[in-house]
Amino acid sequence: MAYKFERKQRIAVIGGGPGGYEAALTGAQMGAEVTVVENVGVGGSAVLTDVVPSKTLIATAEAANAIGEAADLGVQFFVRGDSGRPVRPEVTVNLGAVNQRLLLLARQQSEDMKSQLIKAGVTVIHGGGRLDGPNRVIVSTGSAKTGTDFDEINADTIVVSVGASPRILPSAVPDGERIFTWKQLYTLTETPEHLIVVGSGVTGAEFASAFTALGSKVTLISSRDRVLPGEDADAARVIEDVFTRNGMTVLSKSRSESIVRTADGVVVTLSDGRTVEGSHCLMAVGSVPNTAGIGLEEAGVQLTESGHIRVNRVARTSMPSIYAAGDCSDFLPLASVASMQGRTAVFHAMGDAVNPTELRNVTSNIFTQPEIATVGWSQKEIEDGITRGAIYKLPLASNPRAKMMGIKDGFIKLFASTGSGTVIGGVIVAPRASELILPIAIAVEHRLTVDQVARAFAVYPSLSDSITDAARAMHIVH
Repeated sequence: MAYKFERKQRIAVIGGGPGGYEAALTGAQMGAEVTVVENVGVGGSAVLTDVVPSKTLIATAEAANAIGEAADLGVQFFVRGDSGRPVRPEVTVNLGAVNQRLLLLARQQSEDMKSQLIKAGVTVIHGGGRLDGPNRVIVSTGSAKTGTDFDEINADTIVVSVGASPRILPSAVPDGERIFTWKQLYTLTETPEHLIVVGSGVTGAEFASAFTALGSKVTLISSRDRVLPGEDADAARVIEDVFTRNGMTVLSKSRSESIVRTADGVVVTLSDGRTVEGSHCLMAVGSVPNTAGIGLEEAGVQLTESGHIRVNRVARTSMPSIYAAGDCSDFLPLASVASMQGRTAVFHAMGDAVNPTELRNVTSNIFTQPEIATVGWSQKEIEDGITRGAIYKLPLASNPRAKMMGIKDGFIKLFASTGSGTVIGGVIVAPRASELILPIAIAVEHRLTVDQVARAFAVYPSLSDSITDAARAMHIVH
């Protein structure tokens, strides 16, 4: 039961991304007077230039890849030539049409979210917001008559959800024509002949995978000894094997020194003096929070050295009236986490029951082909002795549904606590791993044992059947 205030609580939200959107919607549903300030559109960059468009592009890449692999299942594509004989058609991707579609979908999603907020009674202001102390937001917009401040919002609670932007290196300034950030790729009208991707983290790996499937020659430059250095080692190894098998060039332990545009392409110079020439280059070297110049420190909000906002597990900052959600905070930079932070912040501010966010229970997914989904403790943490657990890995190649679908790569991996058999984590490498991870996430969240998971009836044949198979195999742990 939420605390009953004598008057309507006033909530101001700076930024309408996943965290800000959920905070505003939750506040309105609980009877607060809510105002959202957003300068690009409701949904923020996650909807307009990041998650929604990138995953739509990846869905197209998956479709192109499926057509190419259909022959393995006995499906062949032919058209009749002038002579009447069958001719195998060439599979091509109209990237201009793809980008037009995904940007339209992003705008539609943004408008749908805005409509939901307005329907709930939220006031949405288009403009930039900054703090003027712990209880006031100043709004400014270039469209105002003076071009500066035009409104102020007094609030009992402020939620900051301003997101983050691609990191720009002085030695590789994007121009949106040959050198791109991940926000600029959707201006392309033709598939790059040779795309050089600098950075082998999640963003770099996803786009490298997608553009390989779309038909580009791709070179992935990784400063570490393998792609996806922060992920499960077995999973990263599978992905790198798939990358190289599909024709991608992976340059490990290679750091880019500079990127220069030429008359018809780009030249990337590595720190060891080698050069790589391509038609286009994608910079995927991390992001920086959009926290500069919005009055946070002046309002008493503590920031990390990287500029992220320090928050606790209920998204509260060092100032009791100010909360932060999403990529601008020092929590996990995932849209799902931002949404949870936004809801949790408002619940806490309005005195409702709150379950502090437990990072250990957060699922994450990398949208390569195949995907990588993870939750809970990692194998490295178990092997390093941080927690005690048993590990069981089951290759998908033994799964009958995987054989039917022509799936050759991937696995299910479960981690269970030694003694009790409680599921403490898992990794899935498979097509649609993002859908398959949910049973393991539920087991982690509710502390189910491997025996309890094993007793669930999985459909036969199905990929999820491998989850119960792995759980049955771990009965010995307790």
